[in-house]
Amino acid sequence: MPEPPVLPGLIVRAQSGFFEVATERGPVICQLRGKLKRGPRTGDAAALGDRVRVGLLDDGTGTIETVEPRRSVLSRQAPGRKAEQVIVANPDQMVFILACADPDPNFRMLDRLLVVAERERIPARVCANKIDLVVERAARAEFEEYDRLGYPVHYTSAVSGKGIRDLRKALVGKISVFAGPSGVGKSSLLNAIQPGLGLHTSEVSQNTGRGTHTTVVPELMALSAGGYVADTPGLRAFALWDIEPEEVDGYFPELRALVSECAFNDCTHLHEPGCAVMAAVEHGLISPERYDSYCRIRQGEPE
Repeated sequence: MPEPPVLPGLIVRAQSGFFEVATERGPVICQLRGKLKRGPRTGDAAALGDRVRVGLLDDGTGTIETVEPRRSVLSRQAPGRKAEQVIVANPDQMVFILACADPDPNFRMLDRLLVVAERERIPARVCANKIDLVVERAARAEFEEYDRLGYPVHYTSAVSGKGIRDLRKALVGKISVFAGPSGVGKSSLLNAIQPGLGLHTSEVSQNTGRGTHTTVVPELMALSAGGYVADTPGLRAFALWDIEPEEVDGYFPELRALVSECAFNDCTHLHEPGCAVMAAVEHGLISPERYDSYCRIRQGEPE
């Protein structure tokens, strides 16, 4: 009896133990082969964005036979337990989105997200959305620090269409992750980038000033120009995963260049004499807000 064909594929949707895998023969609904479920592990055996090999069954479904090693991963600590919850595997870039207003930009969350991108060595972009709600010059003044640090900043409006073309071009041919607080307009942006995706959008709650979670099941959505975009659930409870305090300075580009100039090899940049980082903050060479984000992350404070 001939062996069932085995095809390479990409997991584009994952929910409750079932995986939709994009293959050269079209989408295939799969479950994990038994051997992949067994044995100890610290995180998900298969997740959105994983490259896999799928064995096709007679009924048109399949089994995931193997999962290729991940090049990178966006993850967080699983709620209620010390385990890794993979949000998206193998992203080519991350697009971190804040609103210029409604809700106000949460730069501390952005700094935490950028630490994850730096740790995984994944290129990151910043999107300042809802630019139509503010004076653009004021918004650019708020976000220019990130552009100076080497993170491209897109100023966009799903309402007016401003900046959509350039953002769309930046997504072509890549697996991109859209991430940020709820209510910043991720889903509206995706609808503007490619009409017809059918994403649900919601208004920011007038009572809390926060958005509601409109994306329930993470998925990779194919772009007509090539590439995929993951619209992740709101990351209000985002937590850094598996990052040691002494590593954090290496994930702030403006800090890591100064570490070797500190008087002490184990300088925390919090209180030590002869700290080159603290001196740079004092002389206006490092943003006080970014330094405050570093201090909070270094000391394990919540976002």
